[in-house]
Amino acid sequence: MNRLSCNSSDRSKATPRSKENTASAYHHGDLRKTLIAASLELVAEGENWNFSLREVARRAGVSHNAPYSHFAHKRDLLAAAAGAGRDLLRGQLMTAMAGIADPLAALRRLGAAWINFGAKNPALYRLMFSAAHSGPDWRPEQVLAAGVATRALLEDIFRRGARSGVFPPRLARESELQNAALCTWATVHGLTMLAIDGLANVGDISSEGFGQKIVAIITRGLGPNEASAAEINRVKAKTRAVKAGR
Repeated sequence: MNRLSCNSSDRSKATPRSKENTASAYHHGDLRKTLIAASLELVAEGENWNFSLREVARRAGVSHNAPYSHFAHKRDLLAAAAGAGRDLLRGQLMTAMAGIADPLAALRRLGAAWINFGAKNPALYRLMFSAAHSGPDWRPEQVLAAGVATRALLEDIFRRGARSGVFPPRLARESELQNAALCTWATVHGLTMLAIDGLANVGDISSEGFGQKIVAIITRGLGPNEASAAEINRVKAKTRAVKAGR
């Protein structure tokens, strides 16, 4: 069972590729992917991104000038690595929700998988959502696109839930849908960062268990659906009528 922690023993370390395999990838025109994979390995092993392009080239088994054919600056490679990380996150979220029709159950699984990914890949997760390596105003298109694609998973869950009555029908409106997805994203992301920093003092609880708690809080925050609200109003009206007849 995965715990809500970031112990180094829980983290999946990338296995260095052999020079033979790397050279094969290079000669088949996969240098860009090879460099990104090498940077992801260095991020996981060093738990930071303080390496140089020369180190990336050495890990990839190519000349120290080779990275510049695809990445003019280190920040460009880091942006590509961040985008690759978000693709990995999205893939794990989709796997966690595969075959689950119930929107609430899907949301629980998504929350648990999200937190678990960040806890196991702390440095990569920081890189994925950080602008510290490039300046606060720098947001390349591939990073933004990857974020939109991940948030779209949340929007799809809320959309299906609104149609089935699990969530309030108002979430069928695009503005309400986007607000709900953004608030949920912020909540899960914030908890993930707290877990990475060791500040999520929730005891011996699994990421799945905490994901369920978070989902319960979020869904309560969405408020009652219109049917429940109407019933409440009917009860209030009946109560007022009884009092008025006294």
